[in-house]
Amino acid sequence: MHSSPSLVKTLQRTRKIRRISQLELALQLGVSQRHVSFVENGRARPSRDLLVAWLQALDAPLALSNEALLAAGYAPAYSEKRLDDPWLAEAGLALDRLLETHDPAPALVLDAEWNVVRMNRGALWLATLLMPSAAAALEHVQINMLDLLTHPGGLADHVMNIEDVGPRFLWMLRNDAAVHPALQPRVAAYEAYLFSRIGKTTPPGPGARPAPPVLTTCFASPHGPLAFFSMFSTFGTPNDITLASLRVEHMFPADDATRAVLNLTCVRIL
Repeated sequence: MHSSPSLVKTLQRTRKIRRISQLELALQLGVSQRHVSFVENGRARPSRDLLVAWLQALDAPLALSNEALLAAGYAPAYSEKRLDDPWLAEAGLALDRLLETHDPAPALVLDAEWNVVRMNRGALWLATLLMPSAAAALEHVQINMLDLLTHPGGLADHVMNIEDVGPRFLWMLRNDAAVHPALQPRVAAYEAYLFSRIGKTTPPGPGARPAPPVLTTCFASPHGPLAFFSMFSTFGTPNDITLASLRVEHMFPADDATRAVLNLTCVRIL
């Protein structure tokens, strides 16, 4: 039995994005390179178990894995619940604890399309400080972080070191969009914004100047420059599409001046 054209396209595209050869994939799956080639060319259809292992080896997003399984004529493997569903209650509580523990430093929960799912009081404080006109919407309307960056007077306008941060952030967004095509219009908008702001979209060459150990974003604010670096948390081995799409961005003060501003505003935030 042959594979459907949509399955063939998904498997070929995902493997190339991950930069894995057919031989490497075959060795991981314990099958012949010939069989991998036959499946990718539509001349053979993998079993359900092999297809699940195949998609896991390619680190395919769970939503894409479900689409591939359906295209092959199999039942989906992963659920997709709302975050407020009782089934995900413990995961939701864990996210709330992460956000609360990180106050007064900013932290927020983002989905695969960079929609802001939740934020702590520190993140709300920083966004309101930089964009006071958006304060009402931030608390009551779901917002997209990429839209917030490129909006006139948005967050990116306050980034003082955009020449360093912007191109590297664009590189990360392009990687995201390769796996989540729905991101592409917003990535294109950010690329256009970046070019209009600094006239280029590529980062400085290696050795151009000494680089800090962690990329730091510096915002111009009423309190003076505020510098942060970020860490991201994700769920380990999620079996639900919603949970797999989420990541928590923890922003840490990168210097004493920023730390002092957070300490001074801590009582007001908390």
